[in-house]
Amino acid sequence: MAQNTDTAKLTIKGETYDLPIHSPTNGPDVVDIRKLYAQANVFTYDPAFTSTAACDSTITFIDGDKGELLHRGYPIDQLASKSHYLEVCYLLLYGELPSAEELENFESLVTNHTMIHEQMHNFFRGFRRDAHPMATMVGVVGAMSAFYHDSTDISDPHQREVATIRLIAKMPTVAAMAYKYSIGQPFVYPRNDLDYAANFLHMCFAVPAQDYQVDPILSRAMDRIFTLHADHEQNASTSTVRLASSSGANPFACIAAGIACLWGPAHGGANQACLEMLKEIGTPDRIPEFIARAKDKNDSYRLMGFGHRVYKNFDPRATVMKESADEVLDLLGVENNPILQVAKELEKQALADPYFADKKLFPNVDFYSGIILEAMGFPTSMFTPIFALARTVGWISQWKEQLADPQLKIGRPRQLYLGETTRDYVDIEKR
Repeated sequence: MAQNTDTAKLTIKGETYDLPIHSPTNGPDVVDIRKLYAQANVFTYDPAFTSTAACDSTITFIDGDKGELLHRGYPIDQLASKSHYLEVCYLLLYGELPSAEELENFESLVTNHTMIHEQMHNFFRGFRRDAHPMATMVGVVGAMSAFYHDSTDISDPHQREVATIRLIAKMPTVAAMAYKYSIGQPFVYPRNDLDYAANFLHMCFAVPAQDYQVDPILSRAMDRIFTLHADHEQNASTSTVRLASSSGANPFACIAAGIACLWGPAHGGANQACLEMLKEIGTPDRIPEFIARAKDKNDSYRLMGFGHRVYKNFDPRATVMKESADEVLDLLGVENNPILQVAKELEKQALADPYFADKKLFPNVDFYSGIILEAMGFPTSMFTPIFALARTVGWISQWKEQLADPQLKIGRPRQLYLGETTRDYVDIEKR
């Protein structure tokens, strides 16, 4: 961690305290308040931690004002256009792009660990048939620690590496099985002759009664969805994984915690919310009505999938995702799908409206990924499980980085207490 020669001076009740300032390689300087409580008997108040750095990291950097997302320094648009998901996984995990030999070995390792323990099939069947796939994934991933005892010792570097490969390799299988179970179809085993994205699509849509060929355009689009969701700095689910990890929890429990957090509609459900909005609009002729509502400052309605909390200018992932959306829609067509017809027309009208341009309310990655998944035939209940699948490598990269940090200690946020002060217990007959 680079430290600036400057210090921040904080005066409290006449006493002045010098706080070190750290300068990152990217982003604003950071005031170090770790010793503030010990020195001044006060701590800071920052609900949701929006102005607090809880760790230092070398994995992902976001500049929301510039619309910039970097993985290990590489812009996300370059990675999504020129690379593929497993190469990005390697980059996130190990810090550098792999050589051809390193990538081949890594892909082979992942491919040969995609099957799950056969007894886990019984675990799936313990869920109700109408269980949400995310509920199934939280349970199954957490239960992996009961099946893979040889990769739960976080103090052993080899076991950490084994857990890393297992989670990346098996998550598509778990997600596909959760989907198959929810629709009453038999599980489809992974195939080693297919690449990562094609294998997932095959497990989701193949049936024993007939052959299923994965179209390369759909496979590429799915790979881009995985790549564009691989990591996103210290978001809610990543912070959850880090907090769980700080207690010494095993990797499967930590990732299950991340999946549970991602399930929240304010986090991982954005592309599902987009599709639900498109269904609400219903037909293209109703789009002006909803655009007018979104522009009315007295109406709380807003268009889902436009603008982004972090990216104040544009979402750097959206441009590449739009290319994939156009390719998928050209392949599959929109004629028989009213939702996709609404999506295409809404995109057209919003991009042509000066209001949205002035407010920087451009379609984001969730808008386009939702369109792609709908066109492929996924129900909205599978959107967040696919997000969890893609984000697993980011969670694991952050988990591994944290465990290697010599400053690691269990997370313990403070609070601003506003409750009752000390009072004596009153016997029940006197109340």
